[in-house]
Amino acid sequence: MKKFLLVTLFAVLPILSFAKGPDCHSWPMKMSEVWLQNAGIVAIENLNEPKTKITLLASEKKAKGLYTQIYHFIFYDSIGNSYETITNNDASYEECSMSGVDVYLIPRSVSYK
Repeated sequence: MKKFLLVTLFAVLPILSFAKGPDCHSWPMKMSEVWLQNAGIVAIENLNEPKTKITLLASEKKAKGLYTQIYHFIFYDSIGNSYETITNNDASYEECSMSGVDVYLIPRSVSYK
């Protein structure tokens, strides 16, 4: 019984220590779309927003209520092309746009299985 309690405790503690932070994907996503358009890569109106894949890669608590968040977005246009970006910005539960957004274009990705 003692071992079971220790195993349970060690399994639950890491879950409690993660600082997920606010769900602020909309601000960096919009800034990625604007950047893709301003760079002449794809027009915003040609993106199929419902098909966009959003992944929070990291969220680190910096100061009281302030989080640095890194997102990976995969955008699809109306003819099936995909555009991948990584973003970095600061957010809080009160305001998602606590800083500007750094947008990085992934020109090509490969998946090895």
